[in-house]
Amino acid sequence: MGDLRSRLAAIDERIADAARAAGRDPSELTRIVVTKFHPASLVEELYDLGVRDVGENRQQEFSRKVGEVGSLAGLRWHFIGQAQTNKARAIRAAASVVHSLDRARLADALDAAAEPGDPSLDVLLQVNLTDDPGRGGVAPAELEALAAHTAALPSLRVRGVMAVAPLDEPPAPAFARLNALAGVVRAVVPDADWISAGMTADFAEAIAAGATHLRIGSAITGPRPEPG
Repeated sequence: MGDLRSRLAAIDERIADAARAAGRDPSELTRIVVTKFHPASLVEELYDLGVRDVGENRQQEFSRKVGEVGSLAGLRWHFIGQAQTNKARAIRAAASVVHSLDRARLADALDAAAEPGDPSLDVLLQVNLTDDPGRGGVAPAELEALAAHTAALPSLRVRGVMAVAPLDEPPAPAFARLNALAGVVRAVVPDADWISAGMTADFAEAIAAGATHLRIGSAITGPRPEPG
């Protein structure tokens, strides 16, 4: 727990420094701790250290951990991985926020998975910042249409955009493009002002480009165990 506390504090200090360097208030930022492959007990340890936002990217592991941890007041679960439409019901049942909505069929499936009385599900539209159509995310040219389609669904709330920086270019120009694309979504949904971008290696560039949500994994959790 001591090492975990130290790593968490060190990352939070770096995030605050990057925010101030960009002329931003660190309190504007949400730090999501990605607990991929770690046991549910780590989520409980993080919670005891004040963490209230955790992320997972595999549905089966995500659902299992939510079930094991149970109800912890104020804990928000972020699903950040690629989602299959046939897993939409399970994802919706576990998630507070889905970061990886990238096609109309998935939006329809998440909406159809709503149970009577469920609150609206917060979603971000994942954008593909590369020229590789095999990468996750909607093509930039199709983002406006996806935003309009998703915004019309009664049980989903479009909160903004998400992206992963490409591997073959510096992150700063890629995140600058994402910031511009966030404006495309806000033209459709004016209050969709979340930008989920930045991981351990590039969160400073993401903050400088307007990111509001950062996805930090092993720099906080320590080395990941082998997947089970």
